[in-house]
Amino acid sequence: MTISQQDALKGSGLYDTMRRDIVFGRLPAGGKLLLNDLRNRYGVSISTIRECLSRLVAEGFVKSEGHRGFHVSPVTPEGLQDVAELRILLEGHALKRSLEAGDTQWEARIVAAHHKLHRMEQKMAAGDYAVRETWKQGDWEFHQSLISACGSSELMFLHGTVFDKYLRYQMRVLTFRGETAAAEHRQLLKAALERDADTAERILRRHIEGGVNHALENWQD
Repeated sequence: MTISQQDALKGSGLYDTMRRDIVFGRLPAGGKLLLNDLRNRYGVSISTIRECLSRLVAEGFVKSEGHRGFHVSPVTPEGLQDVAELRILLEGHALKRSLEAGDTQWEARIVAAHHKLHRMEQKMAAGDYAVRETWKQGDWEFHQSLISACGSSELMFLHGTVFDKYLRYQMRVLTFRGETAAAEHRQLLKAALERDADTAERILRRHIEGGVNHALENWQD
């Protein structure tokens, strides 16, 4: 393997790690991103870090301040509402397409993803917040599985980016709505399996808006 190939592999891994660290708050919102600190933290070259930061800037997870460097994009109540509305539009459209085109393999995926999510919801409800990242990973996987039959890789990619931005806000205040959210997930699963697009879209909007309201009620500066 050439040095350039090794750098490419490191860059890909670094991008995934930095994005996850931003989403889950290990790189805090609004925090300064110093290149030397990042090099020491992740053990890669400055050039590789710059490439990853450029990708994260393009997706809105990082802000560039020109000669002043980079910082993690801030989170605000207004930003949460904007991201939530975009998620409703993208996910609602992709969900409708999936319900029209999904086959039995798609049904198996959403049932399996819901089972995993439900187990994590039970642990969160019991106060086991140590599983919060696994819980949110399960949440992501369930919603991605719901739209996985939409037939558009670009739509899936855009949804994944918007979902991660929405997730940043959830992790900001650790919003867990307990049985209310769990019930909405069960209702989404049922509507999807029954190919009831109108009901599924209505539940999805209520689910996302409920998450926004819960986060705003628990917002702390």
